[in-house]
Amino acid sequence: MIENVIGVPEVDSAIDAVGFEARGHSGKEQPAIVLNQMMEITRAAGNIGVPGLYVTEDPGAEDKAAQTGSLSLRLGLGWAKGQSIHTGQTPVLRYNRKLMNAILHGRLPIAKIVNAKVIPLEQAPQGYESFDAGVAAKYVIDPHGQIS
Repeated sequence: MIENVIGVPEVDSAIDAVGFEARGHSGKEQPAIVLNQMMEITRAAGNIGVPGLYVTEDPGAEDKAAQTGSLSLRLGLGWAKGQSIHTGQTPVLRYNRKLMNAILHGRLPIAKIVNAKVIPLEQAPQGYESFDAGVAAKYVIDPHGQIS
């Protein structure tokens, strides 16, 4: 980590894995907050990766502009710092076989990594509610009680 001219720490690269449903300290939805903060903390000529989900339309967004997929980005800051921004879905097929083998052979405990919790069908509404509230867990619904 390096510091800029005013002593603020900066990183070489940053990854936005949050997406458009990001929330600020107020708890209110702020679709561009992560991207703007990444431009602030990434050094000049640094890289920003955006595999986080951004949609072309979000009719349920609180912000009027975000409803049409428009975000208030500090593009001038990213331009002035000469940053590279890479967007798009993660190319999962490139890593699929290696990841699958690592999981199958116990080298990657995926359920532990993503904090998976098995719940019965009856608890599905609470699981969705918790997930939407930002709980750091993934829920696997087991309607027949077959997952140990």
